[in-house]
Amino acid sequence: MQHHPLQHVFQAGDCSFAIDQRYVFQKVVGKGAYGVVVSCMDTQTGKSVAIKKITNAFEDAMDAKRILREVMLLRHLRHENTVSILDLVHPRTPIEGYKDVYMVLDLMETDLHRIIHSKQDLSDDHIQFFVYQILKGLQYIHSAGVLHRDLKPSNLLVNSSCDLKICDFGLARGVNEDDVVLTEYVVTRWYRAPEVMLSSKSYTFGVDVWSTGCILAELILRRPLFQGDNYIHQLTLINEFLGSPTDEDLHFVSSEKARRFIQSLPKSSGVAFETTFPKASPLAIDLLRKMLTFNPAKRVSVADALAHPYLEEFASSDTPDTPCSAPFEFKYDHVHLTPGMLRELTWKEMSYFHPEAAEEFENAKLEGKLQIDSLDLSASSAPSSTTGVDQSVTGSGDSSADDVRKRKRPEDTITPMKAVKHDASFIAPEATTEEKTSSAASSEDEVNRGDESSTHLSHAE
Repeated sequence: MQHHPLQHVFQAGDCSFAIDQRYVFQKVVGKGAYGVVVSCMDTQTGKSVAIKKITNAFEDAMDAKRILREVMLLRHLRHENTVSILDLVHPRTPIEGYKDVYMVLDLMETDLHRIIHSKQDLSDDHIQFFVYQILKGLQYIHSAGVLHRDLKPSNLLVNSSCDLKICDFGLARGVNEDDVVLTEYVVTRWYRAPEVMLSSKSYTFGVDVWSTGCILAELILRRPLFQGDNYIHQLTLINEFLGSPTDEDLHFVSSEKARRFIQSLPKSSGVAFETTFPKASPLAIDLLRKMLTFNPAKRVSVADALAHPYLEEFASSDTPDTPCSAPFEFKYDHVHLTPGMLRELTWKEMSYFHPEAAEEFENAKLEGKLQIDSLDLSASSAPSSTTGVDQSVTGSGDSSADDVRKRKRPEDTITPMKAVKHDASFIAPEATTEEKTSSAASSEDEVNRGDESSTHLSHAE
């Protein structure tokens, strides 16, 4: 097969990459059911990046739509505590020949799961700084009207200086989206908020706060707090630890079956946090208790968590963030899009990084070759050659690189165990057990960590 002179081809394991010559292959860092991730040196910036290949990305319309949503969301978010998309590699083919998507992303040294389950010493300063950065990232993501919905340690990338970035937005949704699978696979089981498993159809930002509380507990314990074997066992563990919820605390449960199940559990007065976390400071326990509150209406908000005295040392030395400039909007959820249309819309996203792709898109439009001509594309503005890789290397318009450097950090660095194996399954469909199980099992870090697809009590008999 002939390749464009600007491209080079290399083998990454059993996967062939055909990408721009500016990216020099270093090593494979992850693989999964939905892609292969390699690290490359970007010769234009002199920095290492992660490049994820999604093979035959447009064969399945559902998968392709999720890819498009995530690309658009990553391009929309610009913050030092969220992973950035730096480039969509131009395939150097006509639009109709575009098959494989190559996403160029921030490369970090490891992830929080590896750090937690290593012999690496973690001081209270480390824990505070990690939680602070998670919350700062969430505050920004939420300001865009987006819930992450799948926060867990393996989706938190870190480096040796303790900088942290939230990644894996494959399950993220706008809080106002009319999402028909809103109560399906959301958040790895061990980090799921009660309202997700209890069939609530109105959950909001509190689900991410609950997940952060579970992560804080895991940082302290060096093991997950709620290791349920299934969602019923998960709810049982939560009930035993927090105590039986009152009738008032069950107001959000719209399913009568789910309400009866919770009320049928053995009555519990809860476990003293001080007993489970004997080495944690009183301030850490107080924040943890506020995050792990069963009733989402009483759970601490991200803003109040950031203002908590436990995080004061880092908050007081940081500069305030500006919220995301506009809410994220994905207007194609209820629009029938063929694989060809999704290919064209993804190419249009590529145009923000490659002026030549924008020109090719416009030429195809003038020639009447585009399937999407009948669609309203006003959701995204016209591509601009000033938008893209140069402004998205680190940080955002909300927090500049200078602001990041001013942040107080723990005195001790951490030692990465090894380069992170990026979970290449983050665009996996969430709607079926078979698909999610295949995705989870394909990544060694996801096996036996509470991933499942049957998530809530509307499924229970």
